[in-house]
Amino acid sequence: MTERVTPERFEEYDAFVRAHPKGHFMQTRAWGAHKSSWKWVGILCRGEDGAVKGSFGILVRRIPMTPWSLMYGARGPVWDEGDLDTLGQLIAEAKKVAAEERAYCLKLDPDVPSSDTALREALLQMGFAPPSENKNFESIQPRYVFRLFLNGRGEDEIFASFESKTRYNLRLAERKGVEVKVCGPELLPDFCRIMNETGERDRFIVRNEAYFRSMMEHLGEDARLYMAFYEGAPIAGTLAIHFGDKVWYLYGASSNAHRNVMPNYLLQWKMICWAVETGSRIYDFRGVSGDTSPDNPLYGLYRFKKGFNGEFTEFLGEFELTVRPGAKKIVALAKKARHVLGKITGR
Repeated sequence: MTERVTPERFEEYDAFVRAHPKGHFMQTRAWGAHKSSWKWVGILCRGEDGAVKGSFGILVRRIPMTPWSLMYGARGPVWDEGDLDTLGQLIAEAKKVAAEERAYCLKLDPDVPSSDTALREALLQMGFAPPSENKNFESIQPRYVFRLFLNGRGEDEIFASFESKTRYNLRLAERKGVEVKVCGPELLPDFCRIMNETGERDRFIVRNEAYFRSMMEHLGEDARLYMAFYEGAPIAGTLAIHFGDKVWYLYGASSNAHRNVMPNYLLQWKMICWAVETGSRIYDFRGVSGDTSPDNPLYGLYRFKKGFNGEFTEFLGEFELTVRPGAKKIVALAKKARHVLGKITGR
């Protein structure tokens, strides 16, 4: 039995997502509130005894120049992996939402490893298209990540498990006097300045200060801004999220200056220590390329995260269920028109 999440069920929904092993901060109401340009819709599935068996937080966004919407369930649904009946009920209710919201498709990328071939087959049977085989960052969420399984270990044991070069760089940062502090939103201007510097250096688009401020506001104590200081000045920073039994490294930035004092290593270590303090089961380093060859331009990121001795993890990937094929074609044409118009106007 499924139902939409109404205000009187908000606490029950949040409690289920937070307690479940597959719970993810992107499945929360708080994340939906942060993504203010999207509409959030929550679904609950109950067993015969009334207990919640699964949940699905969906973001809905209208596509400009069309009457159609896109639906996206980031790292969802949340349910017991082998329970295909509950999964089917959640997807069936999501299809009803699609009809109401005039959605042309539903995308989802569950927190499930690629080894779960049974789930892959079940999603294909439900009409989802299989994920693309791209190895880099083409999907909305990274398909390949490093995850450090803490397994109740203390800081000393975890530190000892790192590769020798990583341990060396951590000690170097401390010897050089790098100091990492947990900071409030008042340091966001410095973080964003360094983030812009990082984006220019590594050629990626960065979020603005308002986005990060909104994230910290809506996620509250689950979000932390870490800043690394050298000789009193901020030189690097990260944003981390703790939710349920996991901590995620979400965003990172480093100045072009003083990179030789290895602030990024110390930042990672402090976030890992937060995971230990909170009794978390997993520390998630987030995305890396699935192409691990040394000649890949993204190999440096892979090598950095690999040094912390996490487990290279491939998720099932991003599945798409086309609800309205005709509308999908219209959306594709609209996106193409916007791209051409942007070139003409210089936007």
